[in-house]
Amino acid sequence: MLVMPQKKAFSLPLRSSSSRNRGLQAEEEQTGVDPRAATGEVMEVAAGTKEEERWSRMLPEILGEIVRRVESSDGGWPLRKSVVSCACVCRRWREVTTGVVGTPWETGKITFPNSLKQPGPSGLPIQCYIKRQKNNSTFYLYLSLSQTCMDKGKFLLVAQRFRRGALIEYIISLDADDLSQGSNAYVGKLRSDFLGTKFKIFDSRAPSNGAKVSTHPASRRFANKQISPQVPASNFEIGQVHYKFNLLKTKGPRRMLCTLQRDTRVDDAESDSVVLKNKAPRWHEHLQCWCLNFHGRVTIASVKNFQLVAASGTHGTPGVDDNEPVLLQFGKVGDDMFTMDYREPLSAFQAFAICLSSFGTKFACE
Repeated sequence: MLVMPQKKAFSLPLRSSSSRNRGLQAEEEQTGVDPRAATGEVMEVAAGTKEEERWSRMLPEILGEIVRRVESSDGGWPLRKSVVSCACVCRRWREVTTGVVGTPWETGKITFPNSLKQPGPSGLPIQCYIKRQKNNSTFYLYLSLSQTCMDKGKFLLVAQRFRRGALIEYIISLDADDLSQGSNAYVGKLRSDFLGTKFKIFDSRAPSNGAKVSTHPASRRFANKQISPQVPASNFEIGQVHYKFNLLKTKGPRRMLCTLQRDTRVDDAESDSVVLKNKAPRWHEHLQCWCLNFHGRVTIASVKNFQLVAASGTHGTPGVDDNEPVLLQFGKVGDDMFTMDYREPLSAFQAFAICLSSFGTKFACE
């Protein structure tokens, strides 16, 4: 059992109480700051630094074994907090922990915030759900912790809809209480055109050298603010979502096409982009409706429901792509509850942005 060492108290050289108090009072009058408070801060920082050094001097073999045991014993949230706690001890512990903990593609687990921008697993999808609050146009993304109960989950991301003139923007953040594009919690946004048929996905950081920086006035207005102390806040276009027009008003589901730029920092694929299409549903004669097999993850029929597969020349032909793996599926299970399951090559952030595009009326597509 590890016991965190107690912080040592520091003391100042003693002198007479009266003369010391007079000196402190004079200094406070000159600077406007109580020197005793400042001294306390220095002592606190010094104690924390010394304590961090003691933990960082642990033998690498022992440190690695500790982190590996914690990692193997924690299957999922909320027990996974122990892994995050290991990364918070000091810088050395953080480096070892991030080296031991695999990516979502390797483990199928979401541990750190940067996992939200890493591709999901190639096998079983990561199951999430989205809660909608209509009164303030806010959408919350949670990691599913149970197959049956969706009342409790691990909060991942939040998005709020804003109108910018004739356009609509969804600001995506790590913090439900801070949806500013200039905050450290800002991760990206989704922007629609006037008709709500074309969307652009923007990331707060560039996925590769070829990413385009947004030139929208709203983006320039926030460009001088900081996402982190080293990285200036920007909006890099990483993908687009297009809903095809249905001018003849023929009956059928929405048709959509997604083009996403691969993140070259985490993806070694030869192609620098991936194209997804909605899976063509089947017409059910008995029910007189279009149907997709969501394997029990979607329970309410809605025009918002969709499944995305890799694009090919068979788009729009029911039955041709039945065996193709579904890379993202989204569907309704309650009045304001939707499931979202994603896998490689999509990240949680990309999948969330695509699902957000399904909300709202699309007059020219239905």
